[in-house]
Amino acid sequence: MEEKVDGIHPGYGFLSENAEFARKVKEAGLTFIGPAPDTIEKMGDKIVARTTMEKAGVPVVPGSEHGLKTLEDAVDLADEIGYPVMLKASGGGGGIGMVLCENEQALAKNFDSTKSRAKAYFGSDEVFIEKYIKNARHVEVQVFGDTHGNHVHMFERDCSIQRRHQKVIEEAPSPFLKEEARQKMYDTAVKAAKAMDYVNAGTVEFIVDENENFYFLEMNTRLQVEHPVTETITGLDLVKWQILVARGEKLPLLQNEIEKKGWAIEFRLYAEDPVKFLPSPGKISEFSWLEAEGVRVDSGYESGSAVTPFYDPMVAKCIVRGNTREEAIQLAREFFATLKVEGIKSNAPLFAEILTEEGFKSGNYTTAYLTERKMASK
Repeated sequence: MEEKVDGIHPGYGFLSENAEFARKVKEAGLTFIGPAPDTIEKMGDKIVARTTMEKAGVPVVPGSEHGLKTLEDAVDLADEIGYPVMLKASGGGGGIGMVLCENEQALAKNFDSTKSRAKAYFGSDEVFIEKYIKNARHVEVQVFGDTHGNHVHMFERDCSIQRRHQKVIEEAPSPFLKEEARQKMYDTAVKAAKAMDYVNAGTVEFIVDENENFYFLEMNTRLQVEHPVTETITGLDLVKWQILVARGEKLPLLQNEIEKKGWAIEFRLYAEDPVKFLPSPGKISEFSWLEAEGVRVDSGYESGSAVTPFYDPMVAKCIVRGNTREEAIQLAREFFATLKVEGIKSNAPLFAEILTEEGFKSGNYTTAYLTERKMASK
């Protein structure tokens, strides 16, 4: 059967940031619905990305300007910028290949194993280090560019609730940022996109310290898992925008025409133990919830589906919207009270607990939130 295909959307998995795949699509005479292969390649190498952003005037976390070949090189740089540091795979993503090193002993212990893990996952054993920002928030800005030189932002998402450096709750707007810092972050993200002549959907990720100083973390050259958060507060269809831009059209709206309304929170529902965060593959005997206004569930699973151990164990993305953050939190509590995920373990009980905790309700949380609550429960 011959399919009349003229374009390929890579989703938001590994293929979406695979420059070689994007090139193969173009060589086949098809349209790749995403940024140019060279852009994917450049931002996929975290060291090259850092250098590119520095040249564009975007603040970066103190760290490596090139890959570290030996442990001695890593120790020398860590002594220069000061511990603790993050040891990272240059080709890494999704929290893979990242290790916090509090001192030289930890750096020495993890250096070779991180290089090996980087080689196994990303095909390159190149690693680098960055200064670890304590009590940090992880905030990202959705950007879009077209082939006509237009670039816009679609506001920010706060992704600070993480386990193993991987996001599990995202919300927009950020409950932490003040308006001045928020606007400065938007301007910086757009400046980064313009400097690269960026085309299609992208996300500029920042690490933010206690004083709202922010630093470039990485740029994801694809649609993010959490893009529904942005769609929910803007009323825009980001996939539609991607297709229009890939067809060579101008961005549908100018910056001053993009508005945000209300508050949105996304919960990544995983098939995993809610305490140890270990995967829980198996057959889902029941997967149901009470439909309600302001609730969106994106999932490829249903009652009777099997979650295999071969892929990421995310079962669904559960997004709620309220006129205020308080309304969104209340709606989320009601949603998780009706949600049934049976036959496997899931992190739904974790979300139900977090939604009642003052640390989350206050909005004054950091990337260490889940680690600290776990330690406090021991």
